[in-house]
Amino acid sequence: MKNKNPILQQLYSYGVITAGCAIYALAFNWFFQPNKISMGGFTGIAQIVNRFLPMLPVGITVFVLNVPLFYLGARKLGIKFVFSSLYAVAVSSLILDAMAMAYTFRPMDSMLACIYGGVLLGASSGLLLTVGATTGGTELAARLLKYKFRGLSIGRLCLTLDVTVIILYAMTFHNINYTLYGIVSMYISSLAIDAVVYGSINAKMAYIISSSGEEMTKRLLELDLGITILKGRGGFSGNEKQVVLCAFKRSQIAAIKSAVTDVDPKAFVIVCEAHEVLGEGFGEYSPDSL
Repeated sequence: MKNKNPILQQLYSYGVITAGCAIYALAFNWFFQPNKISMGGFTGIAQIVNRFLPMLPVGITVFVLNVPLFYLGARKLGIKFVFSSLYAVAVSSLILDAMAMAYTFRPMDSMLACIYGGVLLGASSGLLLTVGATTGGTELAARLLKYKFRGLSIGRLCLTLDVTVIILYAMTFHNINYTLYGIVSMYISSLAIDAVVYGSINAKMAYIISSSGEEMTKRLLELDLGITILKGRGGFSGNEKQVVLCAFKRSQIAAIKSAVTDVDPKAFVIVCEAHEVLGEGFGEYSPDSL
C-alpha cells in the first residue's frame, strides 16, 4: 500500500496481519490438526508437546517457544518488526485456540488436506512477510537466515526448517504417512509464500534478434518499455545484428509480440522468466529486502 499517511499505513499493515493470522488459524484447525498433518516450525513442535502434555494448548505453547527467537530478532531486525510479529503471534494464537474451542473440524482426505492446507498456510505467511511481520518460528528464523543465505528465497528457507520439524513429528507419532503428507504440504506452502512475496516483482525478459533493430527499438519504446541494445553477429551468416533486450510485466507480452511481428516477422525472439526485476518501474533493492 503506497500511502504517505503513517496512520493509514499502520492500519493497513495491522489489518493485513490480522487477516493473515485468521487464515493461518483456519489452515491449522481445518486441514492440519484434524488430519494429524504437521505444519512444521514451532506449530509442529507445539503439536509434539501437546501429544505428551495435552493440557498445554497449541497456541499458548507456540507463543512461549517464540520468546527466545524474538529476542534475537529484535537485535537484528529492530523493535518495529518484532512488535508487529509479537502482535501476529498473539493474535494467531488466540484465534487458533478460540476457533478450536468454537468448532471441531472433521478429518478429510489427507491429500486434499495437505494441498489446501499448504496453500492457505503459505498465503498467510506471505501476507505477513509483505508487511514486515511473521508468526514467529519458521518464518522468523528464515527471515534471520536470509541475511546469511541471500541466494535462497524465503520460501526455500522455510521449507528446509519445516521438513526438519516434520521428521521429528513423524518420529513422535510413529507414522511415515504424516511425514510424507507434511513434506508435500510444506513444499506447496513454500511455493505459495514465494508467489505472495515475490509475485508482484516477477516479470519476463525478452531477447529480440532482428536485422531491423532500430525500427524495433522505436516500436518498443512507444510501449513505454526500457530497452537495451546489444551487438550481435549471426553464427552461420556472420551478418551484424542487433539484440534488443527488455524486461516487461506479464500483461505486456501480447503487445510486445504484436509489435515485433509487425516490424519483422522473421525476428528471433526468446522470452524468459525473470524471477526478480529491480529498477525503475519494478522493485527496489534494500539490504533488508526479502
